[in-house]
Amino acid sequence: MKDVCVIGIAGGTASGKTTIVNKLKDFFKDDVELISHDCYYKEHNNMPYEERAKLNYDHPSSFDTDRMIDDIIKLKEGQAVYRPVYDFSIHNRVPETVRVEPKKVILVEGILIFENKKLRDLMDIKIFVDTDADERLMRRIIRDMKYRGRTIESILTQYQTTVKPMHEEFVEPSKKYADIIIPRGGENKAAMDILKGHLNIMLNKN
Repeated sequence: MKDVCVIGIAGGTASGKTTIVNKLKDFFKDDVELISHDCYYKEHNNMPYEERAKLNYDHPSSFDTDRMIDDIIKLKEGQAVYRPVYDFSIHNRVPETVRVEPKKVILVEGILIFENKKLRDLMDIKIFVDTDADERLMRRIIRDMKYRGRTIESILTQYQTTVKPMHEEFVEPSKKYADIIIPRGGENKAAMDILKGHLNIMLNKN
């Protein structure tokens, strides 16, 4: 377990977590694997689409975090796992799974990954991406319309009813657990250079 470095990357919706993940993947090359909390949304096969669309997907209870914790523990022990696959366009999991191989660096990404203590305790370093709320909303609108088949009305309704209140209740308070806070996301070159330097030192010690 000491040979595996788990890096947690949290932050609000559309804060720039994916940009940082991609930069770290470029940095670590073949030594890195990604586990996204979004893949672990609970399945709702017995619920029609209209009802699934009304669920609060920004509350910790919407995730199967226990399964994610078990998968990360197995990866740290050198075992491959099969993570679930979630389809945002239908608000549900699909039957397929994806095999994830153990790697030297495991990136764990999600809005609520610092909220759960057991999950937090598996991380060697915790990064919080801190981005202005208006910018995050604009990014979310573009992302959800382009990649998740959502309408502008559904995006704004979800943001007002669940995303914003859950961010204030769970996501923003979890920032206190971060070891590093990166303002403005992955475009903050100075912060990324410092982060890469720190991780290089950390990994070379193992």
